[in-house]
Amino acid sequence: MLKSFILLYLLYGPLLMGSQDDLPTLQLNHLTDEESRVIIGKGTERPFSGKYYKYKDNGTYLCKQCNAPLYKSNDKFDSSCGWPSFDDAIKGAIKKKKDADGRRVEILCAKCNAHLGHVFVGEGLTSKNTRYCVNSISLNFEKNKTEAFKKAYFAGGCFWGVEYYLEKEEGVVSVESGYMGGRKKNPTYRDVSRGNSGYLELVEVVYDPSKVSYEKLARLFFEIHDPTQKNGQGPDIGSQYLSAIFVSTNQEKKIVQKLINALESNGYKIATEIKKREVFYKAEDYHQNYYDKKGYKPYCHGYVKRF
Repeated sequence: MLKSFILLYLLYGPLLMGSQDDLPTLQLNHLTDEESRVIIGKGTERPFSGKYYKYKDNGTYLCKQCNAPLYKSNDKFDSSCGWPSFDDAIKGAIKKKKDADGRRVEILCAKCNAHLGHVFVGEGLTSKNTRYCVNSISLNFEKNKTEAFKKAYFAGGCFWGVEYYLEKEEGVVSVESGYMGGRKKNPTYRDVSRGNSGYLELVEVVYDPSKVSYEKLARLFFEIHDPTQKNGQGPDIGSQYLSAIFVSTNQEKKIVQKLINALESNGYKIATEIKKREVFYKAEDYHQNYYDKKGYKPYCHGYVKRF
């Protein structure tokens, strides 16, 4: 009897005791310095600056560090606090613990302990009376497979201003600043700012075609920058600031050419080039939502009705 017990303990004891050596290795995603500051260092991103603050599509929000599902989009609501807010979480996805300040309750990914934000109860904002206040930078997003969002690419000078205006259009899901058209892989802002990389500053617009058309976005693009300027945009001079639209299909090309023809018939000499879409490289984190973070408006972009 004793020998049998010893044999069972030797075989299964480590599992019963929860030995870390017998647990599967957790696969974690690479984090940028800013992501690490928030997710590992328990920092907080600036209010109203995060990618998912006003994100509108349907799907599941995932942990940025381990991709564990955390929240469903139908539990997201606008609390006007400056960060994504949810009034419920996926069962078992979130851990809560008293914050270091002794007052707030911290929320963490139950799978990898990534810092997400804080939870507040009793504010009366929804019927569930709970607000999970989450840093966008702690999240990834997986859209429902039934969604059919599309992407458009516009270069009109400094990407800060183009992003500022396009992200406010109804039907636009998200706008990210980045680079396209050059030779070197994974370009940095320093590479592009030299003006000889072949890259243009531009934005990637994710939009819902059931709510806004490609033509409407392209028309807006022609009206938020000067499409007649050849050497840049406003005071920003250089090849990285040229006006261009990178098209993905022949239909997009036809739409853009139609708009250019309409503008030229109105007396505008259009400098905007039509280019074939290439690889999009997202710009550094500090370039995203730049004007919202700084709290002021673009210096060389503004709306001018041209059609």
